[in-house]
Amino acid sequence: MSPEPEAGAHEAGLAALPLAPSARAALARYLDLVAAWNRRINLTGAGTAAARVSILVAPVLAVAPILDPGLVLDVGSGNGSPGLVLAALRPDLPVTLLEPRQKRWAFLREAARAVGRPDLGVLRARHDGYGGPPARTVTMRALGLAPDALAPLLVTGGRLLVWAPALPAAAARAFVAEDSPGPGVQAWRRR
Repeated sequence: MSPEPEAGAHEAGLAALPLAPSARAALARYLDLVAAWNRRINLTGAGTAAARVSILVAPVLAVAPILDPGLVLDVGSGNGSPGLVLAALRPDLPVTLLEPRQKRWAFLREAARAVGRPDLGVLRARHDGYGGPPARTVTMRALGLAPDALAPLLVTGGRLLVWAPALPAAAARAFVAEDSPGPGVQAWRRR
């Protein structure tokens, strides 16, 4: 078990990233909360402040500026990356986090308050149990769901962003592949 991080442990790593001061402060609070909760429930294998910044925040930065206006829906939100990180980076966008596991859902509710986004939707649901409006953007990190399973969650022309190894094109018949917006991110546009 790793010791609880000192206050401000994440700030140095975040200071090296191109972040607005308000986003940097929100993300520091989020990462501090991840570290504290990770001792009780397994949220991430990133055991140091530097690792949490490089795994949970840095890969999301390239995506934030290209998000279309409208609802962002993060499927299997777990530790909050990428959905909660995007919410901290883009406070102008409505974001809903889907997480079926109770302890992670409870963490996400607390994390939404910590980043200053109590308006976030934090739903205890799987992708196939979501009953809300279709999103403009759906995000997913390493869940292993085929893109076509997520097509009903998107408006026509909406974008699916996946942080995972390359998915086969056959698993995405409802989508057209787009250029990657950043390292390790696949982008698909719903037909």
